[in-house]
Amino acid sequence: MAFFWKRHRASRLAGKKLLSKQTQIELTIPTHFRCPISLDLMKDPVTLSTGITYDRESIEKWIRDGNQTCPVTNQLLPSFDQIPNHMIRRMIQDWCVENRAHGIERIPTPRTPLTSFDIAEICSKMMASASKGDERKFLDLVEQVHIWANESEHNKDLIKDNGLGYVLAASFESFSSLSYEKHEDLLKEIMFLLTWMFPLGVEGRSKLGSIESLRCMTWFLSGDDLLLKKSCALTLKELVSTDQTHVNVLINIDGLLEILVKLITTPDCPSARKSSFAVIYHVLSTPIARRKVSSRFIELGVVETSLEALVEADKGLSEMALGVLNCLSDSKEGKERMQKHALTVPLLVKKILRVSSLATDFCVSMLWKLSNNGDGNALVEAVHVGAFQKLLLMLQVNCSEETKLKATEMLKLMNQYKNKLDCFDSAHYKYLRKSY
Repeated sequence: MAFFWKRHRASRLAGKKLLSKQTQIELTIPTHFRCPISLDLMKDPVTLSTGITYDRESIEKWIRDGNQTCPVTNQLLPSFDQIPNHMIRRMIQDWCVENRAHGIERIPTPRTPLTSFDIAEICSKMMASASKGDERKFLDLVEQVHIWANESEHNKDLIKDNGLGYVLAASFESFSSLSYEKHEDLLKEIMFLLTWMFPLGVEGRSKLGSIESLRCMTWFLSGDDLLLKKSCALTLKELVSTDQTHVNVLINIDGLLEILVKLITTPDCPSARKSSFAVIYHVLSTPIARRKVSSRFIELGVVETSLEALVEADKGLSEMALGVLNCLSDSKEGKERMQKHALTVPLLVKKILRVSSLATDFCVSMLWKLSNNGDGNALVEAVHVGAFQKLLLMLQVNCSEETKLKATEMLKLMNQYKNKLDCFDSAHYKYLRKSY
């Protein structure tokens, strides 16, 4: 492979004077210096069990993508161990030095790769520092983890796979129980680290789901740091989406429900907003919690906020907002709030078949509930905005049996209005296969 290197008047190399005229030199990289995957000059050559040498970054990405064979020989790898090839690396460095005049920079000697032993050692030091309440020492250890994580994705995977997430969760609980005001800086750093270590194990989640940890996160969410709010909201989502026991603890934390509702009305941090919607949805999806807090959420204006969020929401946010509305529409109060809002029926009809099958299920469920209120107003409005056509089309695609039954029932109810309302041309639908 040939590369062209240009000489310029101003050299980047220690102020050396180069030729005044630009010249173009064809420089060929020796084949055995190039990575077989990227075909670039290797910066950190490592050898697999098959004897083939690759650049560490390229082969690690190959393995992370789920491949279990050697790219060159196609042999199944009995081990993913990567042995540094110091001889090839020194030869590459010597070649770079020899061609320095052509603008080739010498590749730096790579750092010693991170190992499971290194992580086990820092976990032990963190636990010791947390038990002593030594914030300064713990911050130094956190900084070291940040350095490792920034070096490569491989290091991040190694950190996640060797129990550091649990140690950080346990330390978060420990320092929170001492004083989250006093250890604010440390607790923030732990929270930032934890967000890319999900999913955590059961033990790690139990530490973050404790009263002390949740109170600390509530305190952080009430502040002005948007990045910190994002991390805390993601953590709460991780907790309530995996275990309902955390929901029961969460709803008893003073002020947390109000903060979650405030977050879903704040457009400044979309990811925190989406995570907060997810937390509210998982809370309301728990029957016991729903009975306790649905009225409170309705009082805080969650129905109106969710409907307004649907106007320009993406897929993820739409699913969560519709899920929240579907849960709240089970109560008489929630249904009344939805009926009073002008956007309810048009938005529900619009979202059918436009977001996902889950979102469609939610929309049909809510329209069905509103249609059974006895006065028929919701049905008439739904027919006006095209619900009859949408439901007909929906029955031609795959959806749950429960959703089909509700759609069929609504079509029968709407049929008594469609001939009285001049709002659509049914001729376009006469050839559709009838499944109701």
